[in-house]
Amino acid sequence: MDFLIVTGLSGAGKTQAAHYLEDLGYYCVDNMPSALLRQFAEFCIDSQGRFNKVALVADVRARESFDALFAALEGLKELDCTFRILFIEAPVAAIVRRYKESRRRPPLAEDGMTIEDAVKREIELLRPVRERADYIIDTGGTTLAQLHNEICRLLAEKEGSAMPINVIAFGYKYGIPLEADLVLDVRFLPNPFYVEELKPLSGLDGAVFDYVMGHPVTEEYLKKLTDFLNFQLPRFRDEGKPSLTVAVGCTGGRHRSITIARALTDILTKQGEDARLICRDLGKAADYV
Repeated sequence: MDFLIVTGLSGAGKTQAAHYLEDLGYYCVDNMPSALLRQFAEFCIDSQGRFNKVALVADVRARESFDALFAALEGLKELDCTFRILFIEAPVAAIVRRYKESRRRPPLAEDGMTIEDAVKREIELLRPVRERADYIIDTGGTTLAQLHNEICRLLAEKEGSAMPINVIAFGYKYGIPLEADLVLDVRFLPNPFYVEELKPLSGLDGAVFDYVMGHPVTEEYLKKLTDFLNFQLPRFRDEGKPSLTVAVGCTGGRHRSITIARALTDILTKQGEDARLICRDLGKAADYV
């Protein structure tokens, strides 16, 4: 089991980084006492894979020595656990500006101490931790989107994780899926609804699938659609998008939309994508064209 320790300067963006790690499938815990780490690790191991990616946020707020944390982490080797360190920092001027804008008090600030002095004191305390870091991200002058992208670049790619793609077949009669990133309208394709023996079936049935796919316009459409997605997907990944939802709609969400969504899911899967088919409206009334 692998633990990711998220640490660094207060105000540098650790909390936001934890949110992005959750998008990558990490279970995040903020400022757990070192004394509880072994029991927590044993709990995660006993969860049978439920907590196989864990991120622990640790900083000076805990008011305990980082030596105690590292000692506890080293002790996890007996449980076949490893750990990596992600260190989040920013220039002193950027941290001071953020504290002034938020009107919050630095955790190490004392009476008569300036924000700048408190930040510099924290930098010195964290220096040994920074020297042991596996990854360092400087958030000075970066946007939230850029921070997201960098975390995905450092962690998602190294873990070989793919961007999940949900291909949703839906009926326009029931509304466009709210989570859709791309919406495709396939109501121009030949409609099995008007073929008596196909009407009660769906795109999951071979007869309907073959009927829709057997038309030249469908073959040409899928080719152009595949080319478009092959162009678009790397751009979504570069943006740091954690997942993608492609919605394919016909009138009732039963025949044409399921057929195209099914074919598209198969194409993406064969290309190595993490694609899954969702037939949102299949169980609803079947009397719509």
